Amino acid sequence: MIGFLARKFWYGLLVIAGVVTVVFFLFNILPGDPARMMLGQRADISSIENINRELGRDKPMVVQFAMYVNDLSPLSFHDTENKESVWFANESRYGSMFTILPLGNNALMVKSPYLRRSYQTRQEVSEIIKDALPGTVILAIAALLFAAVAGIALGILAALYKNRIIDHLINVLAVFGMAVPSFFAGIIIAWLFGFVWADITGLNMTGSLYRIDPFDGMVLEVKNLLLPAFTLGIRPLSVIVQLTRSSMLDVLSQDYIRTAKAKGLSKQVVILRHALRNALNPVLTAVSGWFGSLLAGAVFIEYIFGWKGIGKVTVDSLETYDFPVVMGAVLIVSVFFVIINLIVDLLYGVLDPRIRVS
Repeated sequence: MIGFLARKFWYGLLVIAGVVTVVFFLFNILPGDPARMMLGQRADISSIENINRELGRDKPMVVQFAMYVNDLSPLSFHDTENKESVWFANESRYGSMFTILPLGNNALMVKSPYLRRSYQTRQEVSEIIKDALPGTVILAIAALLFAAVAGIALGILAALYKNRIIDHLINVLAVFGMAVPSFFAGIIIAWLFGFVWADITGLNMTGSLYRIDPFDGMVLEVKNLLLPAFTLGIRPLSVIVQLTRSSMLDVLSQDYIRTAKAKGLSKQVVILRHALRNALNPVLTAVSGWFGSLLAGAVFIEYIFGWKGIGKVTVDSLETYDFPVVMGAVLIVSVFFVIINLIVDLLYGVLDPRIRVS
């Protein structure tokens, strides 16, 4: 088990290292000058050069990459005498730091990862992400709960009425849900339920979980969660419907189900106590792996519905060439994705020892 855990952890580190490399070089070869975006189109050359020097963009790309990795790494080297440099350590940037190996003017230190500052607001990227992350997590959880509850119910219904009209209708809806792109579905749903039928539904096209009221301060707006959660949950709902139907049909054909029926147990008891318990095992396993995908897939949904989360922050930052915010958001989502998949793999290994051997 320890070897299996170490192997999965190593694979996760390799994935994160690959994401860091791709993200850095991708966003540093894109056209656009952050210094000019910060100073405006009428900025003079010397001011632009000073900003690029402050940001470290005047250095060779390889040196910039080494410094970026050094900032991100919890175990990193720093110049203990150069406290004023934008690239090196100070308490306001890294918080608590612990020196574990002095090396002359340098030292090997343990610190929290540093995601740098926004080009536009000069705010810490970690603070921006900390402010936006709860909205994305709440949206992903709501979408997953909706997909799981509705998907399991529809899947059971389709299995019980196999090859009937209701079964065919549910299958058509499931296929349609998997085929329609999320951004297209989001636009249509926002337009229909938030604009055309707004008087009936009482819903808005855009909005976040909280709104600022001049008298009451922050006011909770749960209704703004309904449309983005529904839209984000359509694809996993479609998959869960198909998995539940297939698993339920397989369980209903087993001998112990026929034995339970022969003993005179009611249909409800056979389904709820015997069939459903075993049919849900593969479904719950699949649901546990969807959370990371929903975090990554929330980008367009948040932007369409104006939902305050990492997705909307990422798109807004792309429009202003605020690359540190975009890079930090992509890295955070990637780390969440790797951690969630690592946990799911470990659960697989616990439930099925054969996976640990393979």
